[in-house]
Amino acid sequence: MGRTGLPRILVVVSRSAGRYFALWVVLGTLIGSVRPEIVAWVGPQIPLLLSVIMFGMGMTLSGTDFKNTLKRPREVAFGVLAQFTIMPLVAYGLAIALRLPPELAVGVILVGTCPGGTASNVVTYLARGDVALSVSMTSFATLLAPVLTPLLTLWLAGQWIPVSAAALFLSILEIVLFPIAAGVIAHRFLSKTVEQVTPLLPLVSVSAIVAIVAFVVSANMERILATAATLFVAVALHNLIGLGLGYALARALRLPEAKKRAVAIEVGMQNSGLAVSLAAVHFNPAAAIPGALFSVWHNLTGPALATYWARKPPDQTY
Repeated sequence: MGRTGLPRILVVVSRSAGRYFALWVVLGTLIGSVRPEIVAWVGPQIPLLLSVIMFGMGMTLSGTDFKNTLKRPREVAFGVLAQFTIMPLVAYGLAIALRLPPELAVGVILVGTCPGGTASNVVTYLARGDVALSVSMTSFATLLAPVLTPLLTLWLAGQWIPVSAAALFLSILEIVLFPIAAGVIAHRFLSKTVEQVTPLLPLVSVSAIVAIVAFVVSANMERILATAATLFVAVALHNLIGLGLGYALARALRLPEAKKRAVAIEVGMQNSGLAVSLAAVHFNPAAAIPGALFSVWHNLTGPALATYWARKPPDQTY
């Protein structure tokens, strides 16, 4: 047994799941394409699975994380503004430029309008970036998501298919905000229990996301094969442009290097699991494909960038 009271093998497996997340997503993609019957049960459970992930995220947050937002309002506000402008507008531009079919265009835009994901915090840590800033941006962007994600999706994707901002708002409250709030409450009042189960959170989160990706692939294999090249270009450019512009804008604002890295990663890495869930519930199932592909892609580019930056100590001066 480990110090948390959990079997040591479970803790080791959980750490490995987080470390090799991208490989597990690739494996899930293969399972979904070859043995779709194995993941057929996942479809109706996608909102629940994402709620579990968000609850786990909430359990890792405390009042200190939100106080950090108040201590650095300028930096957090800049990062969140970049998040909700760069990624939605780049997604819209790519959908137009690549002439994506309506359901795929909506899926790409939905990825862009979602907040950053918790993976960005881990990647920022590995990249020797400002982790406290990363956590603050993720937290604040997630709190704003119930309002900004529906409105931005309605504005940018409404020309392709009907978008119900009210329905998206309610879904994000149910799938994201309420579970995170419950997790924060659990952290506050059940701290000892939360501390014991926290080492298992990477395993739970990775398992849920891999299951969601596998189902999306299994349900849309024909469309994926038909649009693979164009969709890959859209997803890859979306992520890479987000990383590049996030860093460039942080540099223009003369932020220290560690903060530039945090902003770049936060802008470029999205909560693609949320995009998949919202797409599967509210739009054509094919709209979930971009989010599933983004899950694989940004969990390859993020760690690759972190590996590069980890070799270069950040300059803390302006």
